Amino acid sequence: MQDLRRLIVMRHAKAGELPGGPDFERALRPRGLRESVAAGRWLAGHDFRPDAVICSAARRTRQTWQYVAAELGGAIPVSTQRELYQADAGDLMEIIRQTAAGVRSLLYIGHNPAAAGLIAILTAAEPEFPPAAIAVVDLAGDWESLSAGGGTLAASWAPHAAD
Repeated sequence: MQDLRRLIVMRHAKAGELPGGPDFERALRPRGLRESVAAGRWLAGHDFRPDAVICSAARRTRQTWQYVAAELGGAIPVSTQRELYQADAGDLMEIIRQTAAGVRSLLYIGHNPAAAGLIAILTAAEPEFPPAAIAVVDLAGDWESLSAGGGTLAASWAPHAAD
C-alpha cells in the first residue's frame, strides 16, 4: 500500500497597499482578517488539520496563519521561511520535497502565482485562486517523490466575494 500525504495550499488573505513601503510588509485588510477566520473554520470543519505548516515570512502570510491557527486550535509546528516569499511553483516543489517523513499533512501559506501554479503542476487543473483560497491535494508516495501530475484535488474553498 502506498503512503498517502495531503498538501493544503493556501493563498494569503486580502492585504492592503503600503504606498512607498516594501511589499513584504503589507498587512491584511479587515476583509482579510475575516477571510482568514473563515478559512480556519472551513479547515477545522472538514478535519483538514495539518501536522506542520510552512509559511512565507511576509507580514500578510504570517497574519493569515495567525487567524487560521486560532480556528484550528492546538499547537501546530510552523516554519516561517523567507525563501517562500519570492518562490515560484518549481521552487515550492523543491521546498516541499524536504518535508520530514513523519508529516502526513502539510499546509503551505504563500503567494500567487506560485500557489496556483503549484496546484496546476500537481493536479493538471488550473484553478482560480483568489486571496484566502485553499486547495487540498492528496498525494501518493512520500514527500521526496513529489512530481507533476502526482496529486488529486480532494477539496477546495474560496471566500465569497461579498464577505
